[in-house]
Amino acid sequence: MPPPPEDDGSSSARTPLIPPTPPPPGRAVARLHPLPLLVAAAFAASYHLLVAPAPSYYRSLFLSLGSNDTAAAHLHALTLRPHLAGTEANARAAEHVVSALSSLSFPTRVVPYSVLLAYPVHRSLSLSAPGHATTPFALVQDTYPGDPYAAVSAEAVPTFLAYAASGSVAAEAVYANYGRPEDFAYLAARGVDVTGKVVLARYGKVYRGDIVINARKAGAAAAVIYTDAKDYAAGEAFPDGPWMPPTGVQVGSTFKGVGDPTTPMWASSEGCERVSIPEAMATDDMPGIPALPVSGRDGEAILQLIGGDVAPKDWQGGDGSPVYRLGPGPAVLNLTYIGNETMATIQNVISVIEGKEEPERYIILGNHRDAWTFGAVDPNSGTAALLELAQRFSELQKKGWRPRRTIILCNWDAEEYGLVGSTEWVEENRAMLTSRTVAYLNVDSAVYGAGFYASATPQLDELLKEASKQVQNPDNETQSLYDLWMASDSSSMIKIGRIGGGGSDYSAFVQHIGIPSIDISMGSEYAVYHSLYDDFVWMEKFGDPLFRRHVAVASMWGLVALRLSDEEILPFNYSTYAVELEKGAIDINKRLLGVPVSSSPLQKSIAEFKRAALQMDSEMKALQTRKVWNPWRNNPLKVRDLNERLMMTERAFTDREGLSGRPWYKHLIYAPSLHDDYGAQVYPGVDDAIQMAERTNTSESWRSVQHEIYRIARVINQASLVLSGGLT
Repeated sequence: MPPPPEDDGSSSARTPLIPPTPPPPGRAVARLHPLPLLVAAAFAASYHLLVAPAPSYYRSLFLSLGSNDTAAAHLHALTLRPHLAGTEANARAAEHVVSALSSLSFPTRVVPYSVLLAYPVHRSLSLSAPGHATTPFALVQDTYPGDPYAAVSAEAVPTFLAYAASGSVAAEAVYANYGRPEDFAYLAARGVDVTGKVVLARYGKVYRGDIVINARKAGAAAAVIYTDAKDYAAGEAFPDGPWMPPTGVQVGSTFKGVGDPTTPMWASSEGCERVSIPEAMATDDMPGIPALPVSGRDGEAILQLIGGDVAPKDWQGGDGSPVYRLGPGPAVLNLTYIGNETMATIQNVISVIEGKEEPERYIILGNHRDAWTFGAVDPNSGTAALLELAQRFSELQKKGWRPRRTIILCNWDAEEYGLVGSTEWVEENRAMLTSRTVAYLNVDSAVYGAGFYASATPQLDELLKEASKQVQNPDNETQSLYDLWMASDSSSMIKIGRIGGGGSDYSAFVQHIGIPSIDISMGSEYAVYHSLYDDFVWMEKFGDPLFRRHVAVASMWGLVALRLSDEEILPFNYSTYAVELEKGAIDINKRLLGVPVSSSPLQKSIAEFKRAALQMDSEMKALQTRKVWNPWRNNPLKVRDLNERLMMTERAFTDREGLSGRPWYKHLIYAPSLHDDYGAQVYPGVDDAIQMAERTNTSESWRSVQHEIYRIARVINQASLVLSGGLT
């Protein structure tokens, strides 16, 4: 049996104080001598320590229970049909998740929200040019001979870009490379006028919503985005190989905001305040112009008829591609898109494994369920890993395990539209989550292919490294996941990304309320992303034929959760955070050379944070040493205080006003890049201000840069105070 809960000083861990019942009149009261009681208590404590399995026992047992068959069975069941958010098929997928978790005796519930989603009503695109017949594009992804999903493929949503503006445009085409700000700047420098034109850009470097918004800001009337063979079809196409077929199309959202567009900054709860749908669609976070995605084959057909100057070498396609030219014209694109933006019900699934000693402390594991098509990689490889992991937790419970802290398993909905389900839940539960959550552990797509990849807030770096040494490399039984991770980087150093991008459900946890977080996967990219071909066949043939990679991700995910839930002292390391703050400051200093801005406030705040981190390291070592020599003598109030500081330091990096112009993003250390929602930016407020100052070069703009430096210095100083546990 696990040891009894300790009195850690919190109200939920204390036994209620009940006045003793006085003895009846005239009855003597027996008095027990205190010495035997103390001896008995000491013996009981030591007995429990000697016979109760240690947390390491349950971690080893957890790793031994991995099941390839369980992961494969869940993935197959989840990907039988396309299951877009707001559809009946996705509701059935939610039922599968609820059934799987409930069967393990975990209390499980569905949390619904009414949110604004978008679906296509009508799409058309045709190409014409002088001397050429008009070519209408089918805008259909072809199935292949023997495709087991051919019949249900008709249920997949037609190729579209969610939240694109409805309208019709007929205009000359302009080629804009990857649609980045620098690409449009190059066109302007070459004298290519984008105003009123239809921009053709290729996927690959930035978020699709940024491509369309950048086109709108450049004056374009509409946008078309295609999958270039150079990036997505560099080998044999599916089903013979893993690459995108000629008619494959990447669909997706173009909303640059986060959560339900009708409830910006607050939760989409029943009866809540909302902005109207026209108001929501008119914000700068929406694309604002009609747009469509097309296949590589259709994109190449358009490029063959675009004239004008030859595009630069790095704008060209791969071997065998036509020469890419800038335009405008003579190719003319006639584009129509009619969308239906409507309120729809989405369903988060929440399952709870209640903690024994600290039930009011949460370790949250999350993955989303909704997919643009079948979703075998994105996201249901992650859902399958979550359910396989849950099965192992259930087996641990049968062996007597109960976590010290509460573990919450979350399966989000409508992530693909703009991280909607997770954001609404975080906004609705903000106060509870900010006061009680230890960490959020995210897996979006568990398996893309080979290699191991991880991103984290820096205090979790060492925990990730330690855990990876205990998990077997799924592709080489003689190695650990750590060995694979090391080999994946040419510098022979572990590379951990930062959770600053807006690409998955960690966003609300880190960037809005300041929760320490991680995100892990096997592999990082795959060619059939968001297309009809992201199905079980692709995964079984190319992604993970033996489903060992699914098990490896579940092992890593669960092992980190067990360490965080069961260890008495939280395994955080803020010295690593100090190093990362310094690295970010070095980059800022380089960009400030020769300008009237001082980074001194930032440098001073980082130095103070380093001192606080070293002090915390010393305190943790002292407690751990005392625990080794006197296992039952650790002061629970001291442990509780230390854990509170470790947990709450990340919150101190947030600011209630948020980033300038982007108030939902409260974290001043990590947030998405202003011009690429997928890209993680360190010190995003400073970066935004520097970009503006470099464009305008006014004294006021450089004063804004200085102001942003003071802002991040202030939150780092706040974090130092929390970590050190003192007041000024």
